[in-house]
Amino acid sequence: MRTCILSILILMTFCGGARAQSLDKLAGKLTAGLKDRPSIKLAVLEFPYTGGKASEGPVVVQERLTTALAQNKKITLIERGLLKKVLGELNLQASGSIDEETVKKLGKMLGADAIVTGTLNDLKESQTEINARVVETETAKILTAASLSVKKTWKDSAQVTVTTPVNPPPKDFGSKPLVQVAVLLDTSNSMDGLINQARSQLWKIVSELVSAEKSGSKPLIEVALYEYGNSGLSREAGWIRQVLPFTPDMDAVSRELFALKTNGGDEYCGQAIKVAVDDLKWSPKSDVYKAIFIAGNEPFTQGPVPFQDAVARAKAKNIFVNTIYCGARQQGLAEQWKAGAELAEGDYSNIDQSAVAYEIAAPQDDKISQLSAKLSNTYVTYGSAGKAKLAEKKEMDTAARSAGGSGYTNRAAFQAAAAPAQLASEASWDAVSAIESGSVRKEDIKTEQLPEEIQKLDKQARDKYLDDKLAERRKIKEEINALQAQRKAYISAEEKKKSGAATLDRAMIDSIRKQATRRGYKFAQ
Repeated sequence: MRTCILSILILMTFCGGARAQSLDKLAGKLTAGLKDRPSIKLAVLEFPYTGGKASEGPVVVQERLTTALAQNKKITLIERGLLKKVLGELNLQASGSIDEETVKKLGKMLGADAIVTGTLNDLKESQTEINARVVETETAKILTAASLSVKKTWKDSAQVTVTTPVNPPPKDFGSKPLVQVAVLLDTSNSMDGLINQARSQLWKIVSELVSAEKSGSKPLIEVALYEYGNSGLSREAGWIRQVLPFTPDMDAVSRELFALKTNGGDEYCGQAIKVAVDDLKWSPKSDVYKAIFIAGNEPFTQGPVPFQDAVARAKAKNIFVNTIYCGARQQGLAEQWKAGAELAEGDYSNIDQSAVAYEIAAPQDDKISQLSAKLSNTYVTYGSAGKAKLAEKKEMDTAARSAGGSGYTNRAAFQAAAAPAQLASEASWDAVSAIESGSVRKEDIKTEQLPEEIQKLDKQARDKYLDDKLAERRKIKEEINALQAQRKAYISAEEKKKSGAATLDRAMIDSIRKQATRRGYKFAQ
């Protein structure tokens, strides 16, 4: 908030006619040294004082020089807001001295050909010397440099007065760990196999996520879903559709996956990533595990939005971008899928979308399935939507079974291991979930909202009935969790003996475990 107000004040003070002509002169000197680079993308950094003095000057010079350079239509400039976020991610100190490795990393993250950097040095109270240079990001070579003495028109040790109350930063879900994953699926004609894998493997992927913990707590998992490359979608929107925003309701995600239909179209990966980055409500916290998984089989370079720009926007929000090419690995490399992932420290994988996922039958599967059926009997509907919601849940039970493989077992494992907050949607219609999550007190549940057979009981009997259902549910979940731990150990040992086809679940789980660990999450072995 303070930074935004400061930037606005600076722009109001120094832009337009008030901009010193000397900065135009400095811009001219720099661009003259770039005459052999007719088209170049630049990122203009702040110009700190050599002694590290606190001042408005570094930002003022950055803004004014950016404005001056923008007059040259052959130069493309990186948005300052995006640049600042990327620098924050790198923990870059404003010293004016940037090492070769950082220069190259900035180039990859921002898609910039060069950076404009430099320092300020006061010659006297009203005069400052600016030393500027343009550094190529690929080689860290100085392309051109210039210096100029200008009239000092800014204040040192700036104090910004905020007239509106400053609220503390929001706490995400009661300070509990959070995981946000956006899945972008190509739904063009050739992608039926990919969609089928997503349907059958969703529960395996999210059950892996729910096995993690951070600071002694299980994370709340939110998944968003997009489809792109489908000619049945809007041309104006780039054939991209947000199927679901971030939601903790995995049944809703599964339901939408089963509803997806493929149709031929143009696949604009860069634009799809940009839409997901801009439109979703990503947590501002840097230690939240945030990831985009985009899967498809056309060149990553298609569409009006350069993938470098889109991925840089993701990186600025601390979002990993993982690319999954549906086809031969070398073909994906040639079509820039790996290049896209590397810009946001993500992973590149290739899968065989036509393959059926390699399934290992574990000795615990049958018992977990039986316990899952018992778990369904612990639901006690309440409210006008209760019966319909319970019917929907049972419908998703059937869908998970029909998808084949271990989907039903993994779904049961997910529901048993998930934190109560993960199943918040169930608390809106199931009395036991409401009590379990703490969203509703038992004494606040209105008798008339419960099933008729329970309404007939007196208060003491009703309370005992709900208490018994909650105790039964907790016992069933404990049994499932214990069996799931044994099941995962068995499957892990068997997977080491045999190798299956490269499928969506393997690509996603490998990346999830590695990247979430970097954000402080721990996974059960």
